[in-house]
Amino acid sequence: MNEFMEFFNNSSSEAVSTSVKLFLLLTVLSIAPAILILMTSFTRIIIVLSFVRTSLATQQMPPNQVLVGLALFLTFFVMAPTLHEVNEQALTPLFNDEINLEEAYERAAVPFKEFMSKHTRQKDLELFLNYSQAERPETIEDIPLTAMVPAFALSEMKTAFQIGFMIFIPFLVIDMVVASVLMSMGMMMLPPVMISLPFKILLFVLVDGWYLVVQSLLQSFG
Repeated sequence: MNEFMEFFNNSSSEAVSTSVKLFLLLTVLSIAPAILILMTSFTRIIIVLSFVRTSLATQQMPPNQVLVGLALFLTFFVMAPTLHEVNEQALTPLFNDEINLEEAYERAAVPFKEFMSKHTRQKDLELFLNYSQAERPETIEDIPLTAMVPAFALSEMKTAFQIGFMIFIPFLVIDMVVASVLMSMGMMMLPPVMISLPFKILLFVLVDGWYLVVQSLLQSFG
């Protein structure tokens, strides 16, 4: 009888452990889009790539699927060290039953906080800390994710728009030159965008624009 009860308890413990792991996996999958967008480099990358397409005025070229796919793989590339650290410090010990779920969450949050803190402006972080009336954190680990994540997202959007502005300038110059030439020739009814589009694409190809954009994005996270 005792052996049966011991076997039952062990089976129940294994079932509970499996259920917890399954629940954790489903939870991560359900909030994965929010984690990917707001806690990684995805926000900056996709905004900059969208600015490139808008400045070229090529409508839906490249398609949204291509831009999102490129942004995803660039995100995985940039976040690889952080994700590797999370896997070693949190996921692997959790799946080996060395730590519990709460400790795994705390360990996993540290690498993300370290990454986000490098790219978060002090002013943006203070905005959310002051609004929540939270105590001044002494270390990065003390910063709550409820303040770090929106501050990081706000900083990323500002940085992405700054990069997008610099991308717009040369194409804006081409549009202005083409519009001036058409006006001087009395061809005011001809849309300048239709004439400037081939020149913008030619300029972008000659300077190897996609390489320069991706290079700038990677260097901005260096």
